[in-house]
Amino acid sequence: MAHQLPSTLDLGNDVSLDVSTAPTTPGSNLSFSPVLQAADEQPGIPAMKPQSTSRSLSSTLFDTTARTPPVRNICCVGAGYVGGPTAAVIAFNNPHIRVTVVDKDEKRIRRWNSVHPPIYEPGLNHILRIARDGSKECTIETRSLSTTNTTSLNTPDVSDTSTPASECSSQCGDNVLKPIPARQPNLFFTADVAKSISEADIVLIAVNTPTKSRGAGAGSATDMTAFEAVTNVVAQHARPGAIIVEKSTVPCRTAQFVQDTLALHRPGIHFEVLSNPEFLAAGTAIKDLLNADRILIGSSATPSGQRAAAALASVYSAWIPRSRIITTNVFSSELAKLVANSMLAQRISSINSIAAVCEVTGADVSEVAGAIGADPRIGSKFLKAGIGFGGSCFKKDVLSLAYLAESLQLPEVADYWRNVITMNEFARNRFASRVVRCLNNTLIGKKLTMLGYAFKKDTNDTRESPAVEIIRTLVEEGPREIAVYDPCCNPAQMAEDIGRYVGTEVLQRNGGPVIVYADAYEACHSSDALLITTEFDEFKNTGKPVSASAEVLAPKAAPVKAVVPDPRPFKGEEPTETELLALHTFLLQSTDAEDKEDPLRRFNSVPNCAEDCPDCFIEKETGTSGYGAGQEHVFKGRLDWRKVHYHMYKPHWVFDGRGVLEVAGMEKLGFRVESVGRQGRV
Repeated sequence: MAHQLPSTLDLGNDVSLDVSTAPTTPGSNLSFSPVLQAADEQPGIPAMKPQSTSRSLSSTLFDTTARTPPVRNICCVGAGYVGGPTAAVIAFNNPHIRVTVVDKDEKRIRRWNSVHPPIYEPGLNHILRIARDGSKECTIETRSLSTTNTTSLNTPDVSDTSTPASECSSQCGDNVLKPIPARQPNLFFTADVAKSISEADIVLIAVNTPTKSRGAGAGSATDMTAFEAVTNVVAQHARPGAIIVEKSTVPCRTAQFVQDTLALHRPGIHFEVLSNPEFLAAGTAIKDLLNADRILIGSSATPSGQRAAAALASVYSAWIPRSRIITTNVFSSELAKLVANSMLAQRISSINSIAAVCEVTGADVSEVAGAIGADPRIGSKFLKAGIGFGGSCFKKDVLSLAYLAESLQLPEVADYWRNVITMNEFARNRFASRVVRCLNNTLIGKKLTMLGYAFKKDTNDTRESPAVEIIRTLVEEGPREIAVYDPCCNPAQMAEDIGRYVGTEVLQRNGGPVIVYADAYEACHSSDALLITTEFDEFKNTGKPVSASAEVLAPKAAPVKAVVPDPRPFKGEEPTETELLALHTFLLQSTDAEDKEDPLRRFNSVPNCAEDCPDCFIEKETGTSGYGAGQEHVFKGRLDWRKVHYHMYKPHWVFDGRGVLEVAGMEKLGFRVESVGRQGRV
């Protein structure tokens, strides 16, 4: 299928960006690249101009859209946890825009083009099936459930004129059977980086920016190696007038570095630089994208900067209300992302510090959290005590903010934020120590079972998972076995991760105690103690489980419901992709549809893997095909705690590190439960 390349977005020649006076790193030089440091005094490289006022969204931003050529081609550099889902949702909601995701990792690209995407997110599979694979023409019932015969909720047969829907059509003159046209693919994954960048109107940079492990600022500063490399490639290949967008979480004033790099490689050619940080959480990334509470766009206050912001806003406004699209100066946008994650991490560390007090005094941290969360000035979110936060964002962003404070000669501010990390490590280490203490200060000859390896539920993301450090601590105590089970992670991948982060010598195949299981009951069999380290619904003993796919479409402000409401009648004459997704999910949740995967019958065939596909080989050899990242996480049912109890050794210890258990019910079954933030037996 041929694709016509769009015309260049000409945004003008006023290239100045808004300025913050805060340097990213110690010293007065604002560039973090030695190449740029040598080029600081070269003519032709534009300098930042001060901007004294910040801006919020106004109608003038969108007034510029009429004067800006439409966006036809977007390239996202980076096919990871941010780039992949973000590009997929943009393509899903903008069928007229070609979205290309590029990455130099050919294995990752291969997986995105197969039934084995490299990441799992609830709802992602459906979006890939539509945007990446295209869809077939189908016919849908446009009446809501209240006016539809409940026996005909599946896609109706157009030729069947005897259905209630057809009778209504003949009597009321309304055609309630609406054809939905076929859709061509508009989401592509490729390793051809240079070509894809050169064709794009907008280039999103979404590469990893971890914490530096060596050199100046090691352990705190952001490692900009990948970002700098990509920026150089973008500068060399981007078409004149392209909009360059920071999606990666970067230090404040990175936009200056990007602008300098562009000018160094392409002097005299104008590019506009925007900051558009993501506010996604692993396990809810698709929900966060589809129901974003805000889209933040940082730009210069110049006319060309406003036009660039308007062009990017037009992409999001396909599904996000314009009232939720906020604009600021570019450096405020960069800093806002660091501050947002740091303050969320701060709340978790704060409640975990109170949990330690509760365990000594006899107070219950869940009751304390409920009481203070009822104060509208505080709110109830992120007040769940546990073993601390994990993931790739919170720790690195807190450390980056602390390093920025040090760079600005604000040691007290830096110390304040570093203590958030200290408290997080304290919570994790205190949990592991509590396990050892309750087991008579020795684990020799004993088996422990860890339920959960991902850093949070409904994701296979294991980066910075608290479970890793807990395993490391417990191994030092010489247990007979540490069994690890996770309902969402592939066992083969878990074993590889543990070997990488803890050491290959801890794995059973190398004589160590760690064994990864694909079955929860096998993992728990003959165990002396169970440790709940991830809050999966499978591990709860009370409450109604919530479908991850239903949760994707639940509004953030509303309580999560097990069933997505019927979106019909649709708001407009033509249903949007989001409305069709809601209908898809509603039918899956509400009916006994014959096709459990595709009730609207829109999906094209899944791409076939090559005969030598390594993922297919691993799944075949290990029998773990149910863990494919491209499949929706199937709730495997609650653990039968009576069965678990029967096959454990006395005194049946359970250490609830995530507060998912109703303690009284577990104690009635004969378990001895130690829960974070609750006074224990020892």
